[in-house]
Amino acid sequence: MKYRLIALDVDGTLLNDRYELTERTIRAVRDVADRGATIVLCTGRSPVNTLPILERLGLEGTIITHNGAATVRSQDRHIVHNYTFDIGELDAVFAYCRDNGLHYDVCTPFQLYVDEELSEEVAGMYDKYMLQPTRIAAMSELPERPVKFTVFGDKQAIDRAEHDWAELGLPLTVLRSGDYFIDLMHPDATKGSALRELALSLGIDRTEVAAIGNYYNDIEMIRYAGLGIAMDNSPEDVKRAADAVTVSNNEEGVYVALNRYVF
Repeated sequence: MKYRLIALDVDGTLLNDRYELTERTIRAVRDVADRGATIVLCTGRSPVNTLPILERLGLEGTIITHNGAATVRSQDRHIVHNYTFDIGELDAVFAYCRDNGLHYDVCTPFQLYVDEELSEEVAGMYDKYMLQPTRIAAMSELPERPVKFTVFGDKQAIDRAEHDWAELGLPLTVLRSGDYFIDLMHPDATKGSALRELALSLGIDRTEVAAIGNYYNDIEMIRYAGLGIAMDNSPEDVKRAADAVTVSNNEEGVYVALNRYVF
């Protein structure tokens, strides 16, 4: 096979809008793996809610999580590499969120923390992503250095926060990871950089890497890969960064792309 490393985004790519993994997609991914390619899930999710998807695929190996901030080995949950930052770098953002009534959380590689009571809407969001936050009195009590900060809100509020934070001169990357989410991470933490490090460790040239994604946080890995594929449900900027566009996640775009470009 020409492509020895296949990177797959999860939400909006591998899963449909009902967060389902279809049987045809599972079979296609397994077929690629059976023919010798390494499959890596490359997602904004944490290891906690990414590992069950890898298990559903019947695979084990390395997963790139938190948008590249934490690379984890599934067999023993060993952290291969992670990019952390100091919680104090978020002080201005915490103040902004409190002033504007935006919910936020902070992630270490395997844990997710909040410092407020959850509304019904927010609790439902966590349930949808199979997450259970740990509540602490204050973020200053975080037991270890974080890898990701996430803010959640309606699209208009998130649009406004994205604009406002661009003017704060933050020492962290401000990354739009969904219509209702913004992630803040170490400047070196991207899906593209994590995928590059994994490929180097496996002795795989970038021309032998294929990557499939659907959102702005996927652009760097799409550009890094020898074959970068965008889903049809992607924004236009993501499609322009790709070498090819497959059908949408609701039309089994990963299944179609693997059969068209990889087999």
